[in-house]
This record gives sequence, structure tokens and C-alpha cells, in this order.
Amino acid sequence: MDRRTLLTAHAAPFAAALRASDDNKTHATGARANYFPNCELVTHEGKRVRFYDDLVHGNKIVLFNFMYAQCAGICPGMTANLVRVQKLLGARVGRDIFMHSITLKPEEDKPADLKMYVEMHGVKAGWLFLTGARDDIEVLRRKLGFRDPNPTFDKDVSQHIGLVRFGNESIDRWAACPALANPEQIARSVLWMQAPNAGA
Repeated sequence: MDRRTLLTAHAAPFAAALRASDDNKTHATGARANYFPNCELVTHEGKRVRFYDDLVHGNKIVLFNFMYAQCAGICPGMTANLVRVQKLLGARVGRDIFMHSITLKPEEDKPADLKMYVEMHGVKAGWLFLTGARDDIEVLRRKLGFRDPNPTFDKDVSQHIGLVRFGNESIDRWAACPALANPEQIARSVLWMQAPNAGA
């Protein structure tokens, strides 16, 4: 085996490993490029998206909450309340405001299940329900601040935190409030995330 063949044989597995690890790296640049992972998620419409590149990056307002379709606790009420918020925000949702709900039970909530949930709750365009790999979702949950200081509660998805996190990476402004708060108050808080030069 000559030197070139030897080097190629050893380089191939390394190059493959680099390609695989690159899949979870951030490609866009912004204030939170090194904070949020760029893991792949799947929408309720079956479309594959990257968390940072597609959902966070850019001059837009984003909202995130966690839920699961078969929740008998706060999830239905949170979703219904956020539907009211979506209506209050009007045509801006899907234009410069984007809503995202991420399942805590990806092993159960496949895109078809989430699509059924969307239809059942009357969710309109501009709001995506997302699933993905269990480990990726756990990282996202913690990065977005949806964690309980009590480790016993934190492991129990039925005790998950009923917050909605919202922000705008272009001005690096982030906040959160209870997802069951008054819809008008949530909508006002969300609009506070607007960049100074953005149009209404």
C-alpha cells in the first residue's frame, strides 16, 4: 500500500466523522449561534428543520413552549391560551413572529400525531409543532430554561414547566412568562421583543 492510499484510507473515516458532527453545528452566525444547538427537528407537516438556523436565527420574534399530545395536565389549556395569543398577534404570526411547540415525548408524538393535535386545537399557520431525537429535545429544554431545580420533578414530564419563552436574536432580548397568563398580556410582552427598526 503506497503512502497516498494509506493516507486516504485513514482520512476517510475521519472525514465521515467530521461530516456527522457538522450536522449538529451551527452554520448561521448571530448572538446565540454558540449557545443554541443546531439539531434537526421535524415539524407536524413532516418538514425537517434546523433549530438554530431555521427557527431562531434572524430578525424575528420567536416563541417556544414544551408540551405533549396526550397530556392530561396543563398542555391543553396552554395550547388553547396560546391560540388566543396567536389570534391577538394576527397576520404577523408567520411573517415576523413565529410560534414553536416542542413535544416532550418524541417517542410517542410523531408528525402525524402533532398534525392531529394542531387540527384539534385550531392552530393556524405560523405555529409549528415539532418532534425530534430524545437527546436533542432534552438539550433544547435545558438551553431554553425549561428545567425545575428539583431533580425529581425535572425528570417527570407530567410536571413540566408551563412557560412560554420568547425573544428576538437580532437584539438578543429574551423573556418568559406563564403560558396560562392573560393572552393580552402575553401578546404585549411578545411585541416588546420587536427590534427598534422593525415595522408594525
